[in-house]
Amino acid sequence: MIILGVDAHKRTHTFVVVDEGGRKLAERTVSATEEGHVEALAWARRWDDRRFAVEDCRPVTRRLEADLLAAGETVVRVPTKLMAGARRSGRTPGKSDPIDALAVARAAIREPDLPIAHLDGATRELRLLVDHREDLVAERTRIQSRLRWHVHELFPGLEIAPASLGRHRHIAALEARLVDATGTVAEIARELLKRCRELTLRAKRARKPNWAIDPSAGTDAAGSAGLRRALRRQDRGRSGRGSALPLEGGVRPLERNSTDPRLVR
Repeated sequence: MIILGVDAHKRTHTFVVVDEGGRKLAERTVSATEEGHVEALAWARRWDDRRFAVEDCRPVTRRLEADLLAAGETVVRVPTKLMAGARRSGRTPGKSDPIDALAVARAAIREPDLPIAHLDGATRELRLLVDHREDLVAERTRIQSRLRWHVHELFPGLEIAPASLGRHRHIAALEARLVDATGTVAEIARELLKRCRELTLRAKRARKPNWAIDPSAGTDAAGSAGLRRALRRQDRGRSGRGSALPLEGGVRPLERNSTDPRLVR
C-alpha cells in the first residue's frame, strides 16, 4: 500500500509518497486549483495500490477531497493531533510543507482505522443553513438590544416588549413612532430598526430554502425532516416563550416606579 500524504494550503498542495514502512519515495507540489488537482492525480497514478491521506482541516481540503473522490480515489482524514510529534522531530531548515505532508502520510500508516472521507451531502447543507440562521438571529438580537435603549431615551414611558422586534407588524408600529422623532438618537434608531427588518427577512428565508422543500433539489426526505427539527429547536431557543405580549402596536407603557426597562417583565 502506497500512501500519499497531503499538506494542503489555500494556494498550493504538497504531496509526499511513502511506502508501507514510511520511507519517502517522492514529493510534488501543485496549485490549489482544479488544474492542480488533475496534475496531482495524473502524477499519482504511477502507483497502483494507493491511498491519499489529508489533514482533517476541511475548510482548506474540502475541494481537494471532492476532486479526489470524484476521480474514484480513497481518501482518509488524519486528525492534527496525530502529527504533532512527527512535525517536531522532522523539522529541518527550509520549507516545511514536505515535512508536514510526510507527517500526514506516516500518521496514516500508524493509524489504520482513520475515518474515510466522503462527498458532502444534505448533512453539511443542513449544518451550514442552521449555523447561518443562528448568526443572523444573533446579530439581530445584538442590534435589538441597542435599539431598546435608544427607544427608551426617545420615549421614556414606553418599552419594547420581548420578542416583538422579530415580527414585522411590531417593527412597522415602531417605525411609525419614529417618523417624527428628530436628532442623532432618532436617526440611529431608525437605522437600527431598518437593519432589524432586513435580518428578520433573511432569517425567514434561511428557514425555508428551496432544497429543503423541493425533493428534486437533491435533498432526501430525512435531510429535510432534520432541517425542520433543527430550525424548530432554534426557534424555541429564541422565541422568548412566557414573556409578556406586546401591547399598543408592539410598545407597551413602562410600569410605574420603574426607571430601568431591563427590570420590567
